[in-house]
Amino acid sequence: MFCKVYGMGLLGVEGHLIHVEVDVSDGLPSFSMVGALASEVREAQDRIKTALRNSGFHFLAKKVTVNLSPGDLRKSGTGFDLPIAAGILGAYGILDWNFLENAVLFGELGLNGEVKAVKGALPMVMEAKESGKRICFLPKENVQEGNMVSGIQIVGIPHIRRFVEIVNSKKIPGEERIRNEKETKRKEAENLYDLDYEEVQGQFLMKRATEVAVAGRHNLLYIGPAGTGKTMIAERIPTIMPSCTRQEQLEISKIYSICGLLSKERPSMVRRPFCSPHHSITAQALTGGGKNPVPGEMSLASEGVLFLDELPEFSRRAIEVMRQPLESRKIVLARVHARYEFPANFILVAAMNPCPCGYYPDRNRCHCSEGQLQRYLGKVSKPILDRIDVCVEAAPVVFDELSSQKKQEPSSKIRKRVERVRKIQRQRFEGCEIQYNSEMGAELIQKFCRLEKKDELFFSELYEKKNFSARAYSKILKVARTIADLEESEQIMHKHLCEAIGYRSLEEKYWNNII
Repeated sequence: MFCKVYGMGLLGVEGHLIHVEVDVSDGLPSFSMVGALASEVREAQDRIKTALRNSGFHFLAKKVTVNLSPGDLRKSGTGFDLPIAAGILGAYGILDWNFLENAVLFGELGLNGEVKAVKGALPMVMEAKESGKRICFLPKENVQEGNMVSGIQIVGIPHIRRFVEIVNSKKIPGEERIRNEKETKRKEAENLYDLDYEEVQGQFLMKRATEVAVAGRHNLLYIGPAGTGKTMIAERIPTIMPSCTRQEQLEISKIYSICGLLSKERPSMVRRPFCSPHHSITAQALTGGGKNPVPGEMSLASEGVLFLDELPEFSRRAIEVMRQPLESRKIVLARVHARYEFPANFILVAAMNPCPCGYYPDRNRCHCSEGQLQRYLGKVSKPILDRIDVCVEAAPVVFDELSSQKKQEPSSKIRKRVERVRKIQRQRFEGCEIQYNSEMGAELIQKFCRLEKKDELFFSELYEKKNFSARAYSKILKVARTIADLEESEQIMHKHLCEAIGYRSLEEKYWNNII
C-alpha cells in the first residue's frame, strides 16, 4: 500500500517542503530509504522501528520503501522521523493519512515513541504556511516557536500514539495554541534593557559618533587606551536602536531557531542581537558553515550589532573574511551539493588599543618599538579600514567627569533622535531597495549628497591631499548625509562635511606610515 505525507527540510536559513512517500509491498522483508540522505536521516530507520514497536504498533514483515522527494535536495537533521513514521503507519492502514493532505509534520522520535524537539522549527513553520498548508504537527517543545507564525494551525505532539489518536479522530485541539499565544504576547512586552547611556560619564565625542553610526547604520571603530569606556559604550548600542518590527523579530528568531539558541520560555527575539565573539574565533565560526552548514556569528548579529573587541587580536583571516559581507550584507557558501545564503545585515562595531601597550602616540608612556607598532596596526588592513565609516578616538576620562553627579542623557532620548533619522531615510528611499544612508550606491549619492560649490572645492583638495580611496570618498558623503539628517537639514552643510571627514582622520594619524 502507498502513502504520502509532507515533512520539512532546511537548506541554509530557509525551509523546504519534502514529500515523504512510503510503499509497503510483499516480498523479502526489508527497509530501504532513498533521496539524498545525510547519515542522521539514514539512521532514522532504527529509531522509527524501535519507537513504533515500543509504542504498541506491530506490523507484518514486508518490504518497506521510503522516498524523500525531491531527490536532488540533500536532507539532513532528525526532523524527518515523525513524517516517515506517519507514512509507515499510513501505508499499513493504521493511520488515516488522507487527513494529512494539508498538513506538515516534523519531529525527532525517541526509542519510546516520544516526539522530541528539533532545531529550525520556526523557518519550517514559515515555509509550511507559504506552501499553503493549514496544519503543522510538531514536537510539543517547539509549539511556542510555531505560534509565532499566524495563519497556520499548530499542534504539539508529545508522543507518536497521541499523534495517531488526533489524526484518526480528525479533531485538532485548539486550546493550547490560544494559551501559548497569550503567553508569547505577554513575554514579548518585556522589552527592557539593564544598561543605559545615562550611566556613561564623559566621552561625549564617542557617544556622538555612536549616535551618528547607529542613525545611518554605519560601521564604527573605537580606538584608544584601555579603560576609556569603549566596551561600555558599545554594549549599550542596542538600547539606542529602534525597536524591532514584527518582520525583523521573525527574521532574527529564524536564524536563532536554526542554531538552537531560542529560549523555550521566550522564543521570540524581541531585542536586537548584540554578538561579541572572543578574539580566538575562527573565520568559519564568523561566516558559518560545517558539514551541514549553519549560520555563524555574522548571521546571528543580523539586524543588530557585531562587536569585535580587541580587533587586532583576531586572526588576520577572521578579519579579512568580513570584507565581502560588509558590502553585500550576506554570506554565500558554495558547496558541491548546494548553495547556502545566510544574512549578514549588521552594524560592525570594533574596538582596539592604538598599540600593544595602549598608549601610542604618547611616547612618554608608550615604549613599543616601530616593529611592534607595524605588526599590531598592520593586522587591520586598508580594505577593512575603508569599510569602516566612522572612526573615533577614546580619550582618557578625567576625574572631574567620573566624579560628576550631573545626570547624563538617557538611551531613550537618544533613541528618539535615531528613530526620527531612520524615518527620514525611509521616506527618502521609498521605492528603492535600500533603507539606510550607508547602503547608498553611486547614483543615490549623487542625488542625495550634493555639496555646495565651495564645499566641493574644499573636499576636492582634501581628497588629493589625504589620498582618500574612492570608497572612503563615498563613506564620507554618506556619513555627512546622516549628520545633516540628525539636524533635519536638507542640504549637507560645511560643518556636516567637516565632522564626517574628522571621523576618518584617525586613519592618517595611526596607519599613514604603517600599512
